[in-house]
Amino acid sequence: MKKTQKVKAFLNLDSSKIEIGEMVENQNKIYFKYHPDFIAKEIEISPFKMKLSNAILTPKEGHFDGLFGVFSDSIPDGWGKLLLDRKLLSMGVNYSEISPLDRLCFIDKNSMGAISYEPEHENSNYSLDSINLDQISSEIETVWSGTSNDIIEELFQLGGSSGGARPKIIVGFNPKTNQLCYGKSELPEGFEHWIIKFPSSNDLPEIALIEFIYNQMAQNAGIEVNEFRLFKSQKGNYFFGSKRFDRIKNKKLHLHSVAGLLHDNFRMSTLDYGHIMDCAFTLEKNFNAYSKILRLAAFNVFAHNRDDHSKNFSFLMNEKGEWKFAPAYDLTFSNSSYGLHSTTIAGESNNPTAENLNKLATHFGVKNAPSIFDEVKNSIAEFENLAINIGVSKNTIQLIKSNLSI
Repeated sequence: MKKTQKVKAFLNLDSSKIEIGEMVENQNKIYFKYHPDFIAKEIEISPFKMKLSNAILTPKEGHFDGLFGVFSDSIPDGWGKLLLDRKLLSMGVNYSEISPLDRLCFIDKNSMGAISYEPEHENSNYSLDSINLDQISSEIETVWSGTSNDIIEELFQLGGSSGGARPKIIVGFNPKTNQLCYGKSELPEGFEHWIIKFPSSNDLPEIALIEFIYNQMAQNAGIEVNEFRLFKSQKGNYFFGSKRFDRIKNKKLHLHSVAGLLHDNFRMSTLDYGHIMDCAFTLEKNFNAYSKILRLAAFNVFAHNRDDHSKNFSFLMNEKGEWKFAPAYDLTFSNSSYGLHSTTIAGESNNPTAENLNKLATHFGVKNAPSIFDEVKNSIAEFENLAINIGVSKNTIQLIKSNLSI
C-alpha cells in the first residue's frame, strides 16, 4: 500500500461540498492550509485550535498523531479503529506503518459529522436486505476474540466509521416498517440514520436495558437526548439504538467533540466540567449554556456515569456557522479505567458531591442550581421502578442502586 502524503478535506453542508483545505505530510509532520475560497466564507469549523488563516498550520499538541482535532474526530476510535486495523491486516497491509492521512482516506461518506476526505477508498456496498442483529452480535464476539477475518468487510461497512469503545453499527432504520439497511450517506425515503450498540467484552449483560433507562432518566431530568429505542432481535436479545443527531434526514451537520475542539488528550485528560461550560458559552453565546452543562454534570455524578471523557461531549454546527451543544450520549452506568470521573467536577474526580457541583454553579453564576439538582435526583430516584418494569435482574438493580448518589 502506497503511503498517502496529501489529502483534501471537504465540508458537506446543505447539499453543498466545499473544499476546506489540504493536508500534506512531510518528514513525519502534517501541515494544513485553508483553501482561499473557504476562508472567504468566514465559517470557523474549529474556532479554538484552527482559526481561519492564510498561513500554513500545524497543531502544537501531539495528541492526535499530528492531526488537528477537527480532523482527528473523523477517525474512528475504539471499535471502529479495531475494525479498520483488522481489515487492513486481512488485506496484507501492516497497519502499524500507515499514517493518519492513510486512515482519513478510509473514512466513508457516512462517517460521523460532515467532513469528507479525498482520495477516498469508498465502501460501495449498499443493501436493503434485513440486518440480522443476532448474527452481527455473534460476529462481533468473533472479531473481539481475533479468530476470524471472514466478516471484517461486512462489519467495517456497517460500523467502521463509528467512534467509541463499544461495538456499534451505523444503519438506516424505517420506523414504520422496522426495516434496517446499511446506513449509507443517502438513505431511501422513510429511512432515518441510526446507531445500534452491542455489548463489549466487559459490559454488564443487560447494558442495552441500562442505557435505555439512563436515557429515560436523563430526558426526564431535562437533559436533551436524541430519539432512542431498543431493538429486539429474533432471539429476543435487546440492543440499544439512538437516532444520529449529526443528520437531519440526509442533510449533514458538522460535529466536533470537546476533545477535538480543545485538543484534550481524553485518555489522560485534565479537563473539568468548568472548561466545557466555558466552551459552551463561547460557542453558543448564551448564558443558558452554563446550566445545560451543569445539569449534565449533575446527572453523571448522581447516576454514576464515570466514563465522562471529553470525546463523550460534542458540539454541532449548521451551514450558517451557528453552534449548539449536541444532545447527550453514552449515558449509562459506568466506571472509567481507574474508577474516577474522566472529567473532574470543580477539581474533584474521586468522589464528587453536590458541594463540588455547587462550586461550579457559583463560579458561573447559575442561580437555579438547587432546582436543577433536585430535578436530576428526582429523575434518578425512579431507576428501580424503570428497571423492574423493563425486566432488569434484581442483582443488577442492586448493584446500580448501591452506586447512585441520591
